[in-house]
Amino acid sequence: MSLQNTFGELRDQLAKRIIGQERLVERLLIALLADGHLLVEGAPGLAKTTAIKALADHLEGDFHRIQFTPDLLPSDVTGSEIYRAETGLFEFQRGPIFHNLVLADEINRAPAKVQSALLEAMGERQISVGMQTFPLDKLFMVMATQNPIEQEGTYPLPEAQLDRFLMHVVIDYPDAESERAILHLARNDYRQGQPKADIRLSAEEVFAARSEVAEIYMAEAVEKYLLALVLASRDAASLDPELARWTAFGASPRGTIALDRCARALAWLDGRDYVTPDDVRSMAFDVLRHRILLTFEAEAEGMTADTVIERLIDRVPVTA
Repeated sequence: MSLQNTFGELRDQLAKRIIGQERLVERLLIALLADGHLLVEGAPGLAKTTAIKALADHLEGDFHRIQFTPDLLPSDVTGSEIYRAETGLFEFQRGPIFHNLVLADEINRAPAKVQSALLEAMGERQISVGMQTFPLDKLFMVMATQNPIEQEGTYPLPEAQLDRFLMHVVIDYPDAESERAILHLARNDYRQGQPKADIRLSAEEVFAARSEVAEIYMAEAVEKYLLALVLASRDAASLDPELARWTAFGASPRGTIALDRCARALAWLDGRDYVTPDDVRSMAFDVLRHRILLTFEAEAEGMTADTVIERLIDRVPVTA
């Protein structure tokens, strides 16, 4: 069986466990294939934690959940040096960040020092403690969650740190049919226990899949369209004066790279060997949502980054 088929089956199996959140499941797999990190925003109880735990069950790697709270310290994430009396030396005790899959639950509840410790690990794939630097495993992915309901006692992530996330996914409540299926699944799990995962991917298989994603063909016209979308977010005045009034800062070059990787991963996950403009459009919202900063005027008018992205997609043509 090809890796494309294996990942397709994995997506189907995860969708049966994470009912009503097919988009979250797809974005999780895209983040894994694109070697990036995911920020998920949604109300409590929408299977954010369950989704990454379910993914971890299908990977031959370890998983750890960190509950972010206001009293958390950077060493609670990275680890710290412990004094060993028998040797008279300090020994580094690794923290929970030294796992393959890490869930940073409610990341905006921890202060800036803790957030920065996590983001160094995400950006540099290493941890600095004292005078030493410790590399992280090659297979390393962070999924951070944010609760949009409560703002008291939270420390919003600065825009420059948000840029480290490959995607910012916003999820909502499932529909009535999905809710009923969730209820039946919960009843069965309560009576019989959760079934064991029958698909287990090794790190080597994940790396091989990433290599295949990197080889996906992107036509010059699609590449120009991708670049035009990102560049238009920085120079909106050339497209629409109203867009220019709404946009304070556009997406960074990191956004261009992220959109390219995610569009390729989506095409590969859908069983194709080429990228279409629809792949770019489909990924634009999750890739650019946290990279476009609005003006105070736009916020006062109730505009969101999604409004700007939707207008950009309407205005930027696909050229041959």
